[in-house]
Amino acid sequence: MFSSVFKKIAVLSAASSLALLAACGSSQEQAGPAAVTLLTHDSFVVSEALVAQLKKETGITLKITTAGDAGAMLAGAVLAAGSPSADVMFGVDNTLLAKATNADVFSAYTSKNLDLVSPALKTDTGNGVVTPIDYGDVCINIDDAWFRKRNVAVPTSIDQLTQPAYKDLLVVQDPATSSPGLAFMLATQAKFGDQWLSYWKQLEANGVQVSGSWTDAYESAFSASGGTRPLVVSYATSPPAEIVYAANPKPKKPSTSVLTDGCYRQIEFAGVLRGTQNEGAAQQVVDWLLSPAVQADLPLSMFVFPARANTPLPEVFTKFATKVPNPLQLPATVVDANLKTWLNQWDEVMNR
Repeated sequence: MFSSVFKKIAVLSAASSLALLAACGSSQEQAGPAAVTLLTHDSFVVSEALVAQLKKETGITLKITTAGDAGAMLAGAVLAAGSPSADVMFGVDNTLLAKATNADVFSAYTSKNLDLVSPALKTDTGNGVVTPIDYGDVCINIDDAWFRKRNVAVPTSIDQLTQPAYKDLLVVQDPATSSPGLAFMLATQAKFGDQWLSYWKQLEANGVQVSGSWTDAYESAFSASGGTRPLVVSYATSPPAEIVYAANPKPKKPSTSVLTDGCYRQIEFAGVLRGTQNEGAAQQVVDWLLSPAVQADLPLSMFVFPARANTPLPEVFTKFATKVPNPLQLPATVVDANLKTWLNQWDEVMNR
């Protein structure tokens, strides 16, 4: 989830997505009854040791196939609904869930361990077809050193980002091409309601920069990475990632922090694909994704929080990953019904 994952492009090439899905090459005739193909986005990471452990404990050989970002992955799955080339899909999140359920992509199954998932994450399982696996929060990240050096107060609310004190300081991502960009746009819709476009007009007038991707925004425009903008849309888990990926000797604490106002929660799900001939083994893979070992692996493999309650977190997470007290969310059905209109309205306001 940490790179420009969340992984949803609003306008998708259905034909190319279908080609990617078909390239899985994992029909039951080819794979055999003990093989399960997991279709996922290209930011999915799981250790080989865990895959080997799955085979040792269940006899299942797991084949992992990626199909671009989550939006492209889902577009292919929609076209192949009922006759999938894979058995399980992971990576559909709460902004895409309604699209998946409307297309009847999944079979009816939730993990036998669903009761162990944190209650706030399982309020929507698409009427019993998906299981929450992880979550993360998209938030404004702050280059603390930049503000400290200039003796400028850091913002404490996204409302302040329209003020003259923060002119030309913010970089966001295009919501049509970037998952965190989309999440931030949805956060403004959730927070400001009918006034969300007015907020964006004020941001535009205050010099907000729009990048095409998380990589362009965080790694090029963000001042902590050598750019000129000390405020960037990223993740609540970006600060611990800064420590993990730093060269030795590693810093004792991150140089960045997180603005917890205006954060948007993203939840990633897994489900059994309707039409698989390997239903039982596919269900076992969904259960495996929610197992203690896989859940404990998620924070440092994908920089997300595990969905399973009381999963131990690595020290770098407990110290530096920000827990957002009141994350924003919109119902999946509302997003699905309005997203195209919202994106068009955003384009008009931002002169895109």
